[in-house]
Amino acid sequence: MLAVVKTGGKQYRVASGDVIKVERIDAVIGTKFEIDEIMLISSDTKLTIGSPLVFGASVAFEVLDQRKGPKIIIFKKKRRKNHRRISGHRQNITVLRVIAINDAA
Repeated sequence: MLAVVKTGGKQYRVASGDVIKVERIDAVIGTKFEIDEIMLISSDTKLTIGSPLVFGASVAFEVLDQRKGPKIIIFKKKRRKNHRRISGHRQNITVLRVIAINDAA
């Protein structure tokens, strides 16, 4: 069974047992929670597409880790002025494991 989940302004295709990295969610490591913003659910025999969301469907997750993502370098330059600025950014991410996909039916 597959589902498309919306969190943090992005959409993720998940199946049971998958591990995904999403934008920071305030949750303690080891806790379980559900996301009910499901845009699509697909099983072997049935496809349910939401408009925009599938009513009554949810996906259960377990929080595995809270960490920072890879460093992204920001380089700014003004030509012929000898002006250069370098800075970096590391986005906070949450690592989740999909426990179960609960269909609307």
